[in-house]
Amino acid sequence: MSQEQKDYCFCTLALGKKYRLLTQQLAQDLEKYSPGTYLVIYTDEPQDFSQTHNTLAFKYQQQGILHCYHDRRFVIEKALSKFPVAIHIDADTKILSNVPEITHTSGIVGRQENLLEHVKKYSPERLPYIEKIASKLDIPLENASFVGESLYIVGRDDGKETDFIKYWGMIGSYLELHRIHAGDGNAIGLAAAKVGWTINSESWSGLHQVTKHFDASHTPEPKNWVKNLRRRVGYHYRFNKARLTALQKFDFYYK
Repeated sequence: MSQEQKDYCFCTLALGKKYRLLTQQLAQDLEKYSPGTYLVIYTDEPQDFSQTHNTLAFKYQQQGILHCYHDRRFVIEKALSKFPVAIHIDADTKILSNVPEITHTSGIVGRQENLLEHVKKYSPERLPYIEKIASKLDIPLENASFVGESLYIVGRDDGKETDFIKYWGMIGSYLELHRIHAGDGNAIGLAAAKVGWTINSESWSGLHQVTKHFDASHTPEPKNWVKNLRRRVGYHYRFNKARLTALQKFDFYYK
């Protein structure tokens, strides 16, 4: 690394034109407010970032059955292979002022609340599945946290980060196969509890103060029957592929 480069990076998914454009803006924000900081990107069109010198863009296609929320783990994994600390940030986030320096931290730093209380309040219908997967993986559910998904920090921790990514994938797949396609903050918290991480907000508060997440998923898009058809075909392909893969661990995913 050059002297200007940081020993941490930001990372995000940029799938689809809307999110690629937002990520280009995010890269500009980083260049202005955190010079020397790289943005690691998993995207369907890496060439869209060929003119931004502070990005590392890699070809990627959606793996999640309906949404790509749990796919975030893959770009975090890639970022941690290159930097000791990865800051996951949603593409539809603005950076408003200078980013505070991030010190190396192991595990996860982010917004957190009690997972059980969060699920009971916002999505009680998911509770039986959360309890079931926690039981299957011997996760102490009473100690688990929900983690805010749009902005959090993951640091290397003597290999625990690899186990964290693995368990996140198992939990995310289990939930998706039971048609729970959102709420990856629950899976993140469960996987963190499994590897023994305690979530804290030590470096997150300062970072949160200089960002604004506006959730572009709620922005209506023009109707496009070709795009909608591709989405439906893609959904059924990924769903059937996931079901076939899960048969290899039938007891875990289906009992």
